Parts: sequence; structure tokens; C-alpha cells
Amino acid sequence: MDWTGTVFELIDTRSFSDLWYWIALAVVWSRASHYVIGVPYDMVARAAREGGQAQADLEDIVRIRGARHLRIVEAAGPWLVALLALALSVLLLLGFFYGVEFAQAMALIALPLTAVGWVSVATARATAQGPLTGEALRRRMTRHRVTVQVIGMVSVFVTALWGMYRNLDAGPWG
Repeated sequence: MDWTGTVFELIDTRSFSDLWYWIALAVVWSRASHYVIGVPYDMVARAAREGGQAQADLEDIVRIRGARHLRIVEAAGPWLVALLALALSVLLLLGFFYGVEFAQAMALIALPLTAVGWVSVATARATAQGPLTGEALRRRMTRHRVTVQVIGMVSVFVTALWGMYRNLDAGPWG
């Protein structure tokens, strides 16, 4: 087999039967649940353990990252929503109306990540309005992380069910 055959075998458009898709899915949800509005969750845990400077660092970075999220939403919000709606519509139409498996796989990642984006903006707004500090901030960040993890678990479960259905449906017998 030549090198192009090997490359195209690694990059299979039948996503649900490809190990790389499932690895990418795990990485996406691992990163999404670790970074709470762009802040590594280990900073929240360290602030709870150590307090003092670790808590001050957490409050500073949450203020900075939250303000950045809100600035992006205020500056480009309508355009981002329009582009996101267009991209999701294309993925959904290609995937579930025309049966393109790669588009289905991308839609099953992009749709729940859109929900995570909305939750992140809501958390950024909540932390900026307060502004939250101390235990209240850590509780809000933990609640955000748990919400993202629940969205991720449901997403992986639905994706696994759909992937099994597609793999069984596209098997050698059918």
C-alpha cells in the first residue's frame, strides 16, 4: 500500500467507526470540563485548599477571562450567533438530511459545545455582575464545571448510541 492509501485509511470519513474520532471526542470533553470560562479548574481547587494568594489569583483570572468573554459577546455577538447558526444548520442538513456521516459526527460535537458556550457566557455575566469573590466564586465555578460535565456525559452517551446505530446500520449485512 502506498503512503496516500495509508493516510486516507487513517483519515476515515466513516467517523463513528474510527478510533481517532472517539479520541478527539474524549479530548474535547476533557478540555471543556477542565477549563471553566477559560480558567483551569485546578486553580479553583487550589484556591479552596490554600486560600490567600491562590484565591486572589483565582479572582483576578476569573475577572480577566470573564470580561474577555463578555467583550467578545458584546462586540461580535450577533455575528457569532449568525455564523454559528449557519454552521450548525449546514452540519445538521448535511448530516441528518443527506446522510453524511462526517457531518453527523461534527454536529454531535458542535451542538453540545454550543450549549457549553451559552453556559460560559452566563457564568461570565454572573461573575461580572457580583462581582463574586471567595467561596461564592468557587461555588459558581464548580457549578459551571458540573453543568459542563453533565452536558458532556449526555453528549457522549447520545453520540455513542448514534455511532452504534450507524455502525450496525452500515455493517456488511446492510
